[in-house]
Amino acid sequence: MKKTALLLALTLIVMSIAPVALAAISYGDRGNQVIQIQKKLKQWGYYEGSVDGIFGSQTLAAVKKFQRRNGLQVDGIVGSKTAAALGIQLSSSSGGTTSGDVYLLARIIYGEARGEPYKGQVAVGAVVLNRVRSSSFPNTIAGVIYQSGAFDAVSDGQINLSPDATALRAARDAMNGWDPTNGCLFYYNPATATSRWMLSRPVLLRIGNHAFC
Repeated sequence: MKKTALLLALTLIVMSIAPVALAAISYGDRGNQVIQIQKKLKQWGYYEGSVDGIFGSQTLAAVKKFQRRNGLQVDGIVGSKTAAALGIQLSSSSGGTTSGDVYLLARIIYGEARGEPYKGQVAVGAVVLNRVRSSSFPNTIAGVIYQSGAFDAVSDGQINLSPDATALRAARDAMNGWDPTNGCLFYYNPATATSRWMLSRPVLLRIGNHAFC
């Protein structure tokens, strides 16, 4: 019994000192960590723009070039592996503007709507946010996304894919108030949907392969 209690105590200690999940810095972010990234890329000849703390198109291209030459995933996102290769440390409370909510929203957008028109990707993010504001759904982004049976990308694991720069930009646009759906709470692909209840709902608009209702 004493041994079990000791193991539990040690586990709690390890959990308490475990590092916090790192933020990801990507297109559109600003702040001190973007400056660090730009300085490193400039120092090593990947970046020729201004060290201004703005993750714009030149910084994106430089990050992708660095990733390509160093055998990293070429997604233009400075996550933990790219940051380590650059020799910088990301913090969860970063100087950039990427938050956990934005990144999670980008993940569901990428999992559910990559390949869709940009407006359609923003619309998927808007549906999530509309649900957060609705009293019929959980009141957090994570709660809405991980609600049982709510999204196929969660069920089939695509939520765990790293979002690209487009999905991150779409997430920010949705967070900043762009709602192409005008308040819709649901969407589906008519070619693959099987739920009678969903198919019975009135369609208010279509964007790409998705019907919004």
